Amino acid sequence: MNKKLGLLVAFLLFALVLVACGGGETVTETVEVEVTRIVEVEVPAEGGGAAEAVEFAGGGDTLAEVQSRGQLVCASNSAVPGFANLEADGTYTGFDYDYCRVVAAAVLGDSEAVEVRPTTATERFPVLQSGEADVLIRNTTWTLSRDTSLGFDFQPTTFYDGQGMMVRQDSGITTLADFEGGSVCVQAGTTTEKNLADVFRREGINAETIVLPDNPSTTAAYDEGRCDGLTTDKSGLVASRTQTNNPDEHVILDVTMSKEPLGPLTRHGDNNWGDVVMWAVNCTIEAEELGITSENVDEFLGSEDPVVLNLLGVEGDLAQAMGLENDFCVEIIRQVGNYAEIYDRNLGPDTATYVPRGLNALYTDGGILYSPPFR
Repeated sequence: MNKKLGLLVAFLLFALVLVACGGGETVTETVEVEVTRIVEVEVPAEGGGAAEAVEFAGGGDTLAEVQSRGQLVCASNSAVPGFANLEADGTYTGFDYDYCRVVAAAVLGDSEAVEVRPTTATERFPVLQSGEADVLIRNTTWTLSRDTSLGFDFQPTTFYDGQGMMVRQDSGITTLADFEGGSVCVQAGTTTEKNLADVFRREGINAETIVLPDNPSTTAAYDEGRCDGLTTDKSGLVASRTQTNNPDEHVILDVTMSKEPLGPLTRHGDNNWGDVVMWAVNCTIEAEELGITSENVDEFLGSEDPVVLNLLGVEGDLAQAMGLENDFCVEIIRQVGNYAEIYDRNLGPDTATYVPRGLNALYTDGGILYSPPFR
């Protein structure tokens, strides 16, 4: 297959990928909602305009480009509280944004050397494909088609998510079965809609599905009382709850309807850059397991534990194989923190976007977070 044909095939496949976390091109499509009916909706693009075909950057030496530029360009979100949100003072906050900082700390020794490239759900993939961004960290679900047909490599999952359901606390709804005869608001043209139809059909639940064109209108319809529940990825529900008139009146049920592993993406063809992002993420997870935090990392530099010394680069030269400084993990921990610090800062119990860690706990604490060894 020649290069131009390969690009065309890749782009056509991209156009067919369902957007898991909201947004979509402006198209008129007939969506079959198996629970109740067939509806026809206009699906507007986030930020306006349809995605355009792009030249796939591939290959290259992203590490050298970032270091030469002195800044990491990180494609992310700008309106998802708790994950990546542009604040009123012009600064970014959030779990995903902090992982942009993690990569910058590893590569440049400066966690603040980050330029966020805000992207809609539709344009995020072309932005990374074209080389406009160095890495994509934007609540993006790891799927087979995105990992292969679109020319990406997914790095370690930073947030194990799943489709959830939000209801009013006084609704009396505690399980999906309680939606019998009720209604659910869902965004059109997403895997969320298909997942909901599949789950309700499997469980034999007869409920009305109210399909809306985009995330703001879906959240607004739910908040206005037009439906009994709102469904999307749980990370999206956290953001949607903060956008209701009275966030404390809503609760996210302890139910998961799908697997939605979220994490950074890099381009095919630059394996070393993928390794850099991979081990930067692993550093935060391993640091939590070893009890190394931003407050005590300097004390651990004098440890006698060889596992600690390898992680922090005191012994060996493991990082040199990637073109990094041996103490790259020290800079990550010192400037951004370990996984627990990042999580608690953005999604912990003292935040408005609190999400219990669940699967995102360390494997030693009942979760599934686990770093390969630094050796």
